[in-house]
Amino acid sequence: MNTTSAGDLRIGIIGLDTSHGVAFTRLLNDRHAPAHVPGGRVVAAVKTSSPDMPASVERVEGFAGTVERDFGVKLLPSIEELCAQVDAVLVLSLDGRKHLEQARAVFAAKKPVFIDKPLAASLREVREIFRLAEAAGVPVFSSSAYRFYESLGVVQRAEVGEVRSAISYGPAYLDPHHPDLFFYGIHPVEALFAVLGCGCESVVRAHTPDSDVATGIWSGGRLGVLHGLRTEAIPHKVTVFGSTGFAEQQPRDTGFNVFGAIGASQLAGPDSYASLLREIISFFRSGVPPVSAEETIAMFAFMEAADESKRRGGQPVKLSEVIDAARSLEAGGR
Repeated sequence: MNTTSAGDLRIGIIGLDTSHGVAFTRLLNDRHAPAHVPGGRVVAAVKTSSPDMPASVERVEGFAGTVERDFGVKLLPSIEELCAQVDAVLVLSLDGRKHLEQARAVFAAKKPVFIDKPLAASLREVREIFRLAEAAGVPVFSSSAYRFYESLGVVQRAEVGEVRSAISYGPAYLDPHHPDLFFYGIHPVEALFAVLGCGCESVVRAHTPDSDVATGIWSGGRLGVLHGLRTEAIPHKVTVFGSTGFAEQQPRDTGFNVFGAIGASQLAGPDSYASLLREIISFFRSGVPPVSAEETIAMFAFMEAADESKRRGGQPVKLSEVIDAARSLEAGGR
């Protein structure tokens, strides 16, 4: 079903190798969807996939066929042609290694862009995306849907006094082409930063095949603990401890499976993709990102520092150290 309105933004998708392409298109284009998000419609897409990632190459044709057949999305051969036909862009490619080059083409076309997780495959590339966007004067942001779940908003608004520590747990599936936490650990990391904000100074990480625990020390002596899990049907939750009380998230779904079918709870309800899409549409219209570049860079610095801590056998690593290392690589590459 593909009903439209004259006031809708024309949206293009780059990357149809994840279920997000189908889910986002359904929520935007189908006005009869239970959680339809008004204001934009997907009109065109470029498939793209990564041959060395089975989850990408084995699913792209099925997802592309669905958005073309069921929602009337036009499949185009290049990003340049896509940008010529749309007002804004969603970069949804599964492979974070591709996002920097895909974003370059969108920046050149001066289109506002949302880039799905992981924003990139290294801290250096994350910083470069924001540098290029600023230079081009193009609005950009990236976020996990977790940040905008209503159940997390309840925790953020809870009266707990001064927040002193927080625990976030959720999926942290690994992919050999991305630093450990980047690929899916970004979800619980995003939730952790949503309640603690910027200001993380150092990280120490413990690692086993089934899980990770990364403990960050924030400014003012605040503590943030990430539990990254790699078993089936992963739950996710954030608990915040304050000076006068605590608050515990009550997620509205029963769990998470990275490559499972899209569940009804992901398409409708207070904890669903719809919450993120409403933020994206607002961003496309205003040009004001709901998550700052500073905070997104800090999240990726946290994850990269956690990776370095693992390499050092669990020693603490300062975020300033990994940021300086990324800056040195940038200086050498330009």
